Amino acid sequence: VLMYAFLGHNFGITILAFTVIVRVATMPLTLRQMRQTRAMSSLQSQIQEIKKRYPNDRQKQSAEQMRLFRENGVNPIGCLGPMLIQFPIWIGLYQSIIRALPTTPENLMELSQFLYAWLPAVHRVVPLNSNFIGMNLSLPPSAPGAGMIAIMLPVFVAASMWFMQKMMTFPTTDPTAQRTNQTMLWMMPLFIGFISFQFPSGLGLYIFVSNLIGMVIQFPVTGWGSLIPNKTVQRPSPKVTVNPSDEEGE
Repeated sequence: VLMYAFLGHNFGITILAFTVIVRVATMPLTLRQMRQTRAMSSLQSQIQEIKKRYPNDRQKQSAEQMRLFRENGVNPIGCLGPMLIQFPIWIGLYQSIIRALPTTPENLMELSQFLYAWLPAVHRVVPLNSNFIGMNLSLPPSAPGAGMIAIMLPVFVAASMWFMQKMMTFPTTDPTAQRTNQTMLWMMPLFIGFISFQFPSGLGLYIFVSNLIGMVIQFPVTGWGSLIPNKTVQRPSPKVTVNPSDEEGE
């Protein structure tokens, strides 16, 4: 609410500014995750060799893989850090939206219980304006009056999540890794898109913009990933003219 008071009383711009702040604060963790993911993908061929070497010994496979990770400074848990830290942020933002943008007079009366008494600026801007580029940020896209743009917001959220996942996915020859990547590629966007459809549009706006910023951050590290796979161009072999007199020496 304090950011809203200093950003032109626009809740949409407030969410955009909050998204940038969160992304900047978590950038070191995000970059570490991307480097760990890239390092993991570079070790897939060696992991395949370990599985072929010990096809019937799961314990030995795990021990050898952990040894391989330690030697290369790879921590598989490090790949999940930014993803796990986003969930409490989503929960906190959701709670803030439903309290800062109440949809009933009773909820508006309760808002004063959550605002600090020693910050008079936050009390002067109540009630907050929930409209932003044709969306009602306090309502889920499925609710009447949410706005036409809000109805399309879950699609944008799911699509941006799919693109970001695709950029983080590297080609691999491991069938298990391929199945895992394929599952994550479709499961996460559909799940996040469903959340955006059921919860206030303000939360969906945050996730969508956060994904766009994440794609910009990870491009210098991962490039396009599997989004635009590298194609090896085979050039024709040059013709070699052999002199008959030099054929024996050649």
